[in-house]
Amino acid sequence: MSVLYKSVIFAFILVLISSTFPSGARGAGVSVSAESAVLMEQESGRILFEKDPHEKRRIASITKIMTALLAIESGKMKKDVTISSFAAGTEGSSLYLKPGQKMKLEDLVYGLMLRSGNDAGVAIAEYVGGSVEGFAYLMNKKAEELGMEDSNFTNPHGLDNTRNHYSSAYDMALLTRYAMKFSEYRKITGTKVHKAPNPNENWDYTWRNKNRLLTQLYKYCTGGKTGYTKLAKRTLVTTAEKDGLKLIAVTLNDGDDWDDHKNLYEHAFSDYQLTELLAEGRIGKIKNKVYQGKIYAKNGFQYPLTEEESSQITSKLKLLKPKDDWESGKDIPDIVGKKVFYLDGEEIGSRNIFYGKYHEELKESWIQTWKNVFLTAIGIRHG
Repeated sequence: MSVLYKSVIFAFILVLISSTFPSGARGAGVSVSAESAVLMEQESGRILFEKDPHEKRRIASITKIMTALLAIESGKMKKDVTISSFAAGTEGSSLYLKPGQKMKLEDLVYGLMLRSGNDAGVAIAEYVGGSVEGFAYLMNKKAEELGMEDSNFTNPHGLDNTRNHYSSAYDMALLTRYAMKFSEYRKITGTKVHKAPNPNENWDYTWRNKNRLLTQLYKYCTGGKTGYTKLAKRTLVTTAEKDGLKLIAVTLNDGDDWDDHKNLYEHAFSDYQLTELLAEGRIGKIKNKVYQGKIYAKNGFQYPLTEEESSQITSKLKLLKPKDDWESGKDIPDIVGKKVFYLDGEEIGSRNIFYGKYHEELKESWIQTWKNVFLTAIGIRHG
């Protein structure tokens, strides 16, 4: 067989292999119909699948994740909001709010996230930001703070009424990861049905979550937000959790989003395990006398790994070189180093290492002291 013939066959095989994966996609064994997609592990932020993750696209009503987040961060969730005529007249999906009506900000956020009320979005924007324009400013400041480099917000609902309202699959995953740190957000986005008082009628509002992955299709789904406009097409953000592994899936312009999200989750739950690489607490086996028994990690480190990747993990403990006067225990800084973790030679994360007694040991010592005082006082403990 000639060298030329072998080269042609080899090139053909490469083309055949590459054609089995969507353009711009990463994540062997799974594909999606979406124009852009990201699957992120929530705790570490590791990307387990991506397809054109940084492409700027219209995002429709998943915009409301940012709106809900800013409402929660305002600290005014129990306050009453007076609905303006401008808010009540907002087009599209609606709670059918009335001008002059009052509703708690908390209920507006439920209506925003479950029923996808655009009128609720404008009412929230006016109350929290002073105006839609003022609220858009807050949205963009928060996006900048979170490192959402491919995003620009001009409204609280995602309607196609402006050209420069957009984000990316990766940015929406970043936003959702941050939002999921708030218990109030987790509760709202994971609620299937919410009732709110209606001052204008003799019946209460009842809003059912439009996220069918949560309500019907996938038992591990914990929340999310749906979206659709004529220009953006179907957009979807969902979250899921199984065996301690917490995931975020984002798809933009995806006509098969329910199945794509399920397939992404099943792939990840099958292939990855959240693996503890460092436990919170005291660090042992230290040769240096200054540090022996006196350094600890305040926070453990967990990372999603495949079985194969688990054998490729290495770590380095990097500590400050002790000074001469440290042996007396004086002038030693609180943070004396860090432990760095690598996957196949590439850094994946680190944790600061602290000097002194581990707080759990201090807590146990304090409890034991008071226990001894109590026992002595009632005559059980002697000497």
